[in-house]
Amino acid sequence: MLKFGGIWLAELVSGVGSSITGFVLGVWVYQLTGSETQLALAMFCAFLPGMVVAPFAGAIADRFDRRTILIVSDTAAAVVTAVLGLLIYTGGLEVWHIYLGSAVGSAAGSFQLTAYQAMTPLLIPKRHLARANGLMQTAWGAQIAAPLAAGALLDGVGLVGVLALDLASFAVALIALLLIKLPAEVTRPGRKSDRSSFGSDLTFGFRYLRGRNGLLMLVVVFAGFNFLFAMAGGLVRPLILSFTSATALGVLMFFGGGGLFVGSLVMGAWGGPRRKMTGVYLFMLFGGAALILHAPWPSAFVLAVAAPAFLFTLPIVSGCVMTILQTKTAPTAQGRVLSAARLVGQSAMPLAYLTGGPLAEHVVNPLLQPGGVLAGTVGAVVGVGPGRGTALIFLVDGALLIGLGAVVYLLPRLRNLETDLPDALPDSLASDSLAPDGSASGGSAPDSPAPDVREGERLTALPEPAADARVVVAPPESAADTRVAVAPPDSAAGTRVSADLPGSAADISDSASDETRKRHADQPAS
Repeated sequence: MLKFGGIWLAELVSGVGSSITGFVLGVWVYQLTGSETQLALAMFCAFLPGMVVAPFAGAIADRFDRRTILIVSDTAAAVVTAVLGLLIYTGGLEVWHIYLGSAVGSAAGSFQLTAYQAMTPLLIPKRHLARANGLMQTAWGAQIAAPLAAGALLDGVGLVGVLALDLASFAVALIALLLIKLPAEVTRPGRKSDRSSFGSDLTFGFRYLRGRNGLLMLVVVFAGFNFLFAMAGGLVRPLILSFTSATALGVLMFFGGGGLFVGSLVMGAWGGPRRKMTGVYLFMLFGGAALILHAPWPSAFVLAVAAPAFLFTLPIVSGCVMTILQTKTAPTAQGRVLSAARLVGQSAMPLAYLTGGPLAEHVVNPLLQPGGVLAGTVGAVVGVGPGRGTALIFLVDGALLIGLGAVVYLLPRLRNLETDLPDALPDSLASDSLAPDGSASGGSAPDSPAPDVREGERLTALPEPAADARVVVAPPESAADTRVAVAPPDSAAGTRVSADLPGSAADISDSASDETRKRHADQPAS
């Protein structure tokens, strides 16, 4: 856990710096152009490229050293920050520079996150994996709290100073990655064969999810959760500003970020329930109820409770989903599968960001103005006037989230996913048997290496039987299905092979050996 803790802390510092930089650059774009469209385009450039390159990031993370990928990704993002800072200092910064820098930073961040998530299960024992995923969610809290920190820093050190601090945060991450010794088993678990092509690797994660009972359904449910979260996240500012001041908005955003940060720490300390699917649906239900509380009363005091309560659930749901995905995926396939899951899971978020504002402004809000179509009915619940249509969207959003949690509970394929699908991640990897310096320690032998994953193969592989093992061919479920199981030997000597064939096929088990022994017993001794 110490090695993971060092890397987590360094990457958290870097993430906080990047979040603050992203916010202040967005403010710069809006102040320069006065255009919400230009600001939205900058946000789009900071999000979409990371999704597009996700399959490439996954394939590369499973082929190359993951720590090297982290170092290169952080270095690329630092170079972008340095170039933008230099342009600001010389007075040459233009809006298109922000678009390009945001796109490059987004792509680098996708490679960084994929390698980080793929390496985490090899850094710590599986029993602590959910706690680690909870701690990794603290970066979300940093993004929400960034506006407050950015405002204070802009007044104190200016835009160039903010970018300089971001560069310092990158330096912290890079130094930590260079100093913390990690064994090859952690940074590159080792694919035994590169038989599959790179093009095949790009689609492997999607094929893997599609072929696993319930796993693709879980990712689709998580995409729905992210859509509802993004819809609320895009509309919370207009909702708050419809009845209170910008100062109150900043305070409430700080409270919301605090709820998310506390949720991350709770998940980091607790690790979630023993059955992670229970954590998924229970906290979806709780989060939906908290979203509904945003709707009835235009009160800053109510939102000071409801917003942190909703955001508290995000790291727990996300941490449980990520833990399930990691434990059901072999170490050699983590990059490809997790990047595919992230692409599917986040695919609906841009749609929510793009449609939420127009839906509230042009469709729902007019219905809840005085004299509007819904003023006399729904208006009795959420009120009538500015922002009440946005409040109605929050009410529907919360109800849908409760429905999504109910679906997870009511569908056995989802509810029982953890027991129906066997784990592909060993209970303890090589990092558990390593000395602090990363070398192999004495004592018990390390676990067997994780099986390689090649196209068309199952993740679970049978070990080679010992010389004295007995191999049992069990009756197939169909003529085309033959299952082989390796059992421990009966004794130190001898191998027993038995085959039970379907239908009327002859039994060739130990009776042949018994008949041989009988004939030898009937013969006189020579």
